[in-house]
Amino acid sequence: MEDQSSNNEKFRDSIGTINEEGKRQWVYPKKPSGKFYEYRKWVSYALLIFLFSAPFIKIDGNQFLLFNVLERKFNIFGFPFWPQDFYLFVISMIIGVVFIAFFTVAFGRIFCGWICPQTIFLEMVFRRIEYAIEGDRNKQMKLDKMPWNKEKIIKKSSKWLIFAIISFLVANIFLAYLISSDELIKYITEGPMQHLGTFIPLIIFTGVFYFIFAWFREQVCIIACPYGRLQGVLLDNKSVVVAYDHKRGESENGRKKFKKNEDRQALGYGDCIDCNQCVTVCPTGIDIRNGTQLECVNCTACIDSCDLVMERVNLPKGLIRYASEDNIEKKKPFEFSPRMKAYSGVLVILIGILIGMLFLRTSVEAKILRLPGELYETKENGMVSNVFTYKIINKTTKEMDSIHFELLSHKGEIKLVKENNFTIPEQGLSEGTLFIEINPALLSGDKNDLEIGIYSNKELIDKTKTNFMGPRTFN
Repeated sequence: MEDQSSNNEKFRDSIGTINEEGKRQWVYPKKPSGKFYEYRKWVSYALLIFLFSAPFIKIDGNQFLLFNVLERKFNIFGFPFWPQDFYLFVISMIIGVVFIAFFTVAFGRIFCGWICPQTIFLEMVFRRIEYAIEGDRNKQMKLDKMPWNKEKIIKKSSKWLIFAIISFLVANIFLAYLISSDELIKYITEGPMQHLGTFIPLIIFTGVFYFIFAWFREQVCIIACPYGRLQGVLLDNKSVVVAYDHKRGESENGRKKFKKNEDRQALGYGDCIDCNQCVTVCPTGIDIRNGTQLECVNCTACIDSCDLVMERVNLPKGLIRYASEDNIEKKKPFEFSPRMKAYSGVLVILIGILIGMLFLRTSVEAKILRLPGELYETKENGMVSNVFTYKIINKTTKEMDSIHFELLSHKGEIKLVKENNFTIPEQGLSEGTLFIEINPALLSGDKNDLEIGIYSNKELIDKTKTNFMGPRTFN
């Protein structure tokens, strides 16, 4: 047991993909199979279909998902959001962070194994292509050690070419999320030479995707991704993670290989037969028997592998399973801890605030501001006039015509510098200058609050308030 303990401590001093010399140790995971892997495949395929189709789905003319940072246009589930709606985006981001924290407290790094695009692309796309071309773990290791002959050149070049094509396709899909699918199709039909400013970054992103999935791989999860570091802060003994049942698998006599017709329990050995299958199948190269580790992405490959071995040797499944430390140590079932309740409460409050703000959000937003530095003017007819600038944003996909203004709080007249009725294009804005004239008898001092209605034809589409300056009165 002393040797095993020292090995565990030595293991924890470095990550599993670095050898004793400090160099990259390439991971050759065995192709997984089993119940959880099949479930993950279906989840991954559904998410991939969604990822590739979402930019081309439109609701009321709006792209289903759009994140146009440069033009500050965002569509979330078909709803357009403008820079004026940034507060909604901030609240959504806070909800996302709280949800991730809550989910991690409850179920560990399950997001990484089942939903994360990095894991889905690597395990369900690129590695499956690698398995199809180069074979499983042993064949890949043999191929890499082989000199550069005809077989190796054909297999490696075929794999790299397919990886490059997929990376280019993925880069185009991500571009559709950033500039819209319509713009992407336009750029493709007009040719890359007409849009070099976009094509060159596209090639750079293609190179980044290729580098990640062809070489960097699991290092993204281990080194680059900050989410793994959150585990140490968020996980506790009640968190459900992919865990090895050391109470059942280990014993005072250590681990022992399986032998037929041997009473392991009578000899004082645990159920772990030290087959090492959980290690060879791990995509990050760790030994789950050493406990919860930063590198573990909860992909369940070790669960499937261990269950298959347990089935073959007629031992109960679940030696590696989804479980909490309390479940393994004390046989406690999953419970909603006070910390989870606290996160849930915050989450419910934030979601309620977001829903309320979404209901209050208007499809048209108007602002009328008095021109800075300008004083009021008294006209020949005795009316007091102020000059204002206006900006009206049409967030809908329909053109709004016959736009005009009416005073709601005072009697007076609104005169536009240009035409009195104008049109606002779909998802566009209109801005200009206007004058408001009011009888001084209706004013109460030098500062007056006005309410103005904005109409399209005869329909009130928005209201806004502004400040009107008049003559100062002395009592």
